[in-house]
Amino acid sequence: MEASATADEPTPTRRDFLFIATGAVGVVGAGAAVWPLIDQMNPDATTLAAASTEVDIGNIAEGQIVTIKWRGKPVFISHRTQAEIEAARAVPIDELPDPATDQSRTQKPEWLIVIGICTHLGCVPLGNDGPFQGGYFCPCHGSVYDASGRIRQGPAPKNLAVPPYAFDGDAKVKIG
Repeated sequence: MEASATADEPTPTRRDFLFIATGAVGVVGAGAAVWPLIDQMNPDATTLAAASTEVDIGNIAEGQIVTIKWRGKPVFISHRTQAEIEAARAVPIDELPDPATDQSRTQKPEWLIVIGICTHLGCVPLGNDGPFQGGYFCPCHGSVYDASGRIRQGPAPKNLAVPPYAFDGDAKVKIG
């Protein structure tokens, strides 16, 4: 019975081969024609270069806040004092409007790196200002952040954002 089932199957012909070969060449040709259109949508080299920035932090004095630009946004790099670190870690988490520990916001306790844009309406807060030592104050609407960039008073709903960053030794940090 199986012998008759295989006898009913048509055998491949030269026309079948040409049909498959022509279709394969057509698919490859269409892919080659569409690829430049897809490839031109990738970001150019200047955009990729702006995606990350490397900062030399070796010259930032303890207690100093430096502002750099990353992706068109201000980024605060704060070399915190031991008193600022202790004050930031002593805050009870349940007192914060947007609870976050100081340890979760820093990779090294002496360095705080945050995006310097107020989470209320996008103003730029002032560093080393306000009632909290080493904190930030937004004069536009009165938002106050502590030395860990956490919102403590005012209308801002969230803490200052922490960008992705990694330390490259003791004197350099790569943001982005």
